[in-house]
Amino acid sequence: MNQTTLIAPAAERRTVAPASDRTPSTPSWTTRLWRGKPDDSPLVRPALLGLLLATALLYLWGLGASGWANSFYSAAVQAGSASWKAFFFGSSDASNSITVDKTPMSLWPMSLSVRIFGLSSWSMLVPQALMGVGSVGLLYATVRRTTHNAWAGLLAGATLALTPVAVLMFRFNNPDALLTLFLIASVYATIRAIESPERAVRWLVLGGSLVGFAFLTKMLQAFLVPPPLAAVYLIAAKPSIGKRLGHLLIAFGSMIVAAGWWIAIVELWPASSRPYIGGSQNNSILELTLGYNGFGRLNGNEVGSVGGGGGNTGGGNWGATGLFRLFNSEIGGQIAWLLPAALASLALGVWFRRKAGRTDRQLGGLIVWGGWLLVTGLTFSFMAGIFHAYYTVALAPAIAALIGIGASILWEHRESVVAALGAAFVLALSASMSFVLLDRADGFVPWLKYVVVVVGVGAALLIVLHRLLSKRVMLAVGAAAVITMLAGPTAYAVDTASTPHTGSIPTAGPNTGGGMGGGPGGGRGGGQMGQLPTQNGTRQAPGGTTSTPRGTGGGTGGLLNGSTSTTAINALLTTDASSYTWVAAAIGSNTASGYQLATELPVMAIGGFNGSDPSPTLAQFKQYVADGDIHYFIASGGGGMSAGGSTSTAITTWVADNFTAKTVDGVTIYDLSAGIQ
Repeated sequence: MNQTTLIAPAAERRTVAPASDRTPSTPSWTTRLWRGKPDDSPLVRPALLGLLLATALLYLWGLGASGWANSFYSAAVQAGSASWKAFFFGSSDASNSITVDKTPMSLWPMSLSVRIFGLSSWSMLVPQALMGVGSVGLLYATVRRTTHNAWAGLLAGATLALTPVAVLMFRFNNPDALLTLFLIASVYATIRAIESPERAVRWLVLGGSLVGFAFLTKMLQAFLVPPPLAAVYLIAAKPSIGKRLGHLLIAFGSMIVAAGWWIAIVELWPASSRPYIGGSQNNSILELTLGYNGFGRLNGNEVGSVGGGGGNTGGGNWGATGLFRLFNSEIGGQIAWLLPAALASLALGVWFRRKAGRTDRQLGGLIVWGGWLLVTGLTFSFMAGIFHAYYTVALAPAIAALIGIGASILWEHRESVVAALGAAFVLALSASMSFVLLDRADGFVPWLKYVVVVVGVGAALLIVLHRLLSKRVMLAVGAAAVITMLAGPTAYAVDTASTPHTGSIPTAGPNTGGGMGGGPGGGRGGGQMGQLPTQNGTRQAPGGTTSTPRGTGGGTGGLLNGSTSTTAINALLTTDASSYTWVAAAIGSNTASGYQLATELPVMAIGGFNGSDPSPTLAQFKQYVADGDIHYFIASGGGGMSAGGSTSTAITTWVADNFTAKTVDGVTIYDLSAGIQ
């Protein structure tokens, strides 16, 4: 072999670049998943994954202990899993007698889960928990984009995850979990539109659509967030003012389409072939939207609701209104832990970013989250209609985001005296609020409030004296500050996750002695009128209503808690069930729900949730009986806060006058198939 054979032809030669000039190979997806962005600290991605896993554990831990949770919605989920028509309309039963009193999108993920995995507490509640994990992840991503600070996003995500009312709602089957997820996603989409002018329209269309979907989840409450979304794009986006206005009109159009398609179909659908619209008095989805679930919530004029229709602007049956409503004994422990700190962070953040220019990312974040907090918070504070403590989960993302953004801004300006004093003030404010809220829960971790105050005040003093301390010590002080701020909410969060919650009005955390502001419901477990165990084994409500614990006999439930079936009642209802459209009928959705969930067969909820909707009419009910559509009528337990209206009362009287009653496991039942006696 000579030397020439070792030289490759020119066409085959390849120039090998120096190692320093080579393009690095694309890292594997596992590396990207664990490492995150190239400029991230090595700790960021593990911390994010740890946060999401811890959130999943908190939200999934002991989830099945809550049973059917809110059986009003659980029955509709079961119905939707058995009938696509019931799925679409959000019917209370698979034979489509009446709908729930909300738009149905929150029911759809749960119904699909039940279709796949079968009817169980887990199959209904796991989608809610996963929505919670998704909400925490989305909030992290949104705050990170706003601040360019991953640690700010992690703080915001952790704050949301540990907010007591968020823990409650992401472990429950009310519509608020999906509502929260959609609204956070709408902010993310809006921030992306501001970042990418060339793609602004598509992001705004997505953001508007997400708000529309939020409307289909919980109606007009979703529309408290669009004003801040529009404001931040109008102020912070780069295109000309004319283009910005045009973009917002497109976003508004997408919101109307996403929210309106279902409303239009239901409104145009012949009433004779669809279920009655629950919560309305005229079988109209528009009436429900604008009335009972709309302006009635603001002015208190809610025809058909419990104690509604009075228009009492002082709050009436739903507690006193005013600026401090969110801090009272009923609501404070749900959401108020970091509310003062969030407001202070908003003010300090605006002060430090006031000269940054209108397109400043952090200023934009303060505008959108601050607007969300102020608009929603003031609405909740002064609305005179139906208001429950768990509604405040809608404030949790804004509070958490402002805490994260505020901490990032104060850290950037840590050499400033104003920033040091501001950070100390925010920390002291949080510690004080925690002390007040923990003090209300008599006997609940009694030492924690003192630890929070001592550590909080000590850390605040060290922050003021930060120039005398090393960076390592200041990092330790910062960690102590975060722990101090989250200690109280964390204790409540763990208590909430370890406590079963059932009924229509659940509350987070330990008992603080706060009812529903004088209105119906309340109580730690969210059962009927805050029921408590008594010596004879039943649960006695202040109004005198009783229900029997599961397994000891039948219970017809009541206005706010579901009924309890028994083996004997199940056998009665399932016998020859295929011969009837409804195996039974009962006054009020919660009375009907337990029997439907136990048998997985349609039970007619006369009068809807409150029993006050005029459906079916007495004439219609008589016709159903004559046609052999209804097998049994299950009488309500009566007493206390029993549901009902003039129509349901007339039906109950007619049944009692014309059919023979029998008692099965303590429940009064009429056999309608036997004919009029």
